[in-house]
Amino acid sequence: MSEIRTMSTFDPYSIPLDELDLIRNDIFHHDKHVKIFERLRKEDPIHWQKDHENAGSFWNITRYDDIMYVDTHHELFSSDGSIVVDDQDEEFPLPMFIAMDPPKHDQQRKEVSPVVAPRNLAKLEETIRLRVQNILDGLPIGEEINWVDLVSIELTTQMLASLFDFPFEDRRKLTRWSDVATADVEAGDIVESEDQRRAELIECLEYFQNLWHERANDPNPGFDLVSMLAHGESTKNMDPVEYLGNLVLLIVGGNDTTRNSITGGVNFLNMFPKEYDKLRANPSLITTMVPEIIRYQTPLAYMRRTALADTKLGDKQIKKGDKLLMWYVSGNRDADVIEQPDDFIIDRKRPRNHLSFGFGIHRCMGNRLAEMQLRILWEEIMLRFDNIEVVGEPVMVRSSFVKGYSELPVILHKKTT
Repeated sequence: MSEIRTMSTFDPYSIPLDELDLIRNDIFHHDKHVKIFERLRKEDPIHWQKDHENAGSFWNITRYDDIMYVDTHHELFSSDGSIVVDDQDEEFPLPMFIAMDPPKHDQQRKEVSPVVAPRNLAKLEETIRLRVQNILDGLPIGEEINWVDLVSIELTTQMLASLFDFPFEDRRKLTRWSDVATADVEAGDIVESEDQRRAELIECLEYFQNLWHERANDPNPGFDLVSMLAHGESTKNMDPVEYLGNLVLLIVGGNDTTRNSITGGVNFLNMFPKEYDKLRANPSLITTMVPEIIRYQTPLAYMRRTALADTKLGDKQIKKGDKLLMWYVSGNRDADVIEQPDDFIIDRKRPRNHLSFGFGIHRCMGNRLAEMQLRILWEEIMLRFDNIEVVGEPVMVRSSFVKGYSELPVILHKKTT
């Protein structure tokens, strides 16, 4: 309890602005980031962090409108090279289309976007519902379980296996590779060195290369992501590291974001019990609750851009080559745009008015699939359980990029009426 008490009394106003470290790997533990970004939005919304020991110097963009401007002006702010604060590892580069500019970005994204087109989402809905039902029906009632492992990870990993047409018995490999790709090596809880990360990602590549070769030679390609990449005009001749980069993008995009929102929703309803009462009284509020979960969770805390020319943003002069971090997790709490942003409100009037999926050409292509998974999950939860009771502190992952959970202890209480 002493650590929790210490974190809950953390006061960022007592620290000089130039000493705030926004990429420390425990920034989201016990929500201490909330007050940090609140201060920056008030005092220095476009904040220069200088000479960080691991990431160099970079701008922190913390207000909703400024983030929106950067995100929708790709001709001024490039994604090329890296979407995180660190530059690409020259010895092990992982090019991926989210870290590319047009026209290459547009060409490669176009090859895989049909998997989340409305027609295919309609086909996936029944599959998702059956899997949700099987997962929920297999959970013990009245016993403490880790919701992250048994529900959040299992559901998203099954979905990923379907999208890749990946061997179902090996699906947990996808979870591992996602965790490895985004792990903070300094934290040491997932990988202990860059060498270990590279070795495990090479294992991922080798596995997927076998799938590629099988499907590239198929005259009747399936409707899965590997087949789409293997037969796409702009992707069929990718070299192995670019294939791996795009695999990592699709795995992380399909895993971390939905998985952590699934956990976040349970956590937030327990933090705001009156909202849980609202939901019990009117389950149709699931429709507006889902985007509110995604706003309040903000599964990926930021995205990076690089200035292509000298330009002005707000009252700050941005120089060509400067790195900028668009802190979605801060913009989603901006009271100038979002009413009562620090409250979780499941019947919010404009629930999709959030930044979690990004905007512009890099807007998350799987946003509707993520919302559909959450909607179906909560529809099935409300049919079965009167309460999902959080019975201990959530354990957060150690990362400044992925705002996620490794554990959420809960007890399920069966619906009686």
